[in-house]
Amino acid sequence: MFQPKIKRYQKEFTYSYAFGAYPVIELLKSHPESVLKVLFKEDSFKDGNIPAIQKECEKRNIHTQINNKLIDKISVKENTYVVGVFKKYASKIKEDENHIVLVNPSNTGNLGTILRTMLGFNFKNLAIIKPAVDMFDPLVVRASMGAVFGINFEYFNNIEEYVSKFSSHHLYPFMLNGKSSVENVKFVKPYSIIHGNESKGLDEKYLELGESVYIPHSSSIDSLNLSIAAGISMWEAVKREM
Repeated sequence: MFQPKIKRYQKEFTYSYAFGAYPVIELLKSHPESVLKVLFKEDSFKDGNIPAIQKECEKRNIHTQINNKLIDKISVKENTYVVGVFKKYASKIKEDENHIVLVNPSNTGNLGTILRTMLGFNFKNLAIIKPAVDMFDPLVVRASMGAVFGINFEYFNNIEEYVSKFSSHHLYPFMLNGKSSVENVKFVKPYSIIHGNESKGLDEKYLELGESVYIPHSSSIDSLNLSIAAGISMWEAVKREM
């Protein structure tokens, strides 16, 4: 099996890293065929999750290695005791299921949080409109606590490409100047919840795309954080879907 040279992550790599016990557990559970090796620190065995990871690696004949210096060299945060090295894999979203659509997401932390929230509300299909952050960036993987490995995702060059491929979907772009309050919207399946970039949101053309929606909030703020807005939209959609 291909064993990459372990160094700080770069987007052009054909492999990436899962830092921390929970992301590694989710990686082993969802995509064991993609795992190249698992690195441990010498003092990692005080973590109660490590024996389960070791056992899974042994069962699947996955190479393991104890190497403190190597983990410190590639880690994005301190106190990382286990790292899963995995091959990037192809993914496709399912036409007959509901989608979350993110237009030009640029923040790794927000994306990771949204992925975790998606699984929490049983949304498993994510469309990403380029340009966008890298789904396999270790910061995304860590922020998602491994939820990224349970999500089907697909990149599109523009929203028109996405809409053309999934023409049967009912579209609900969330905008500050949306036409309908989320409290009054019935989400007709299969549907697509669309959110814009952290700083710019969605541009005016999305007002004519499906049924545009706004989330009521006080005048004390200009807007909600993307990950918060996405969580609210998912919760409201689940309550009101038809």
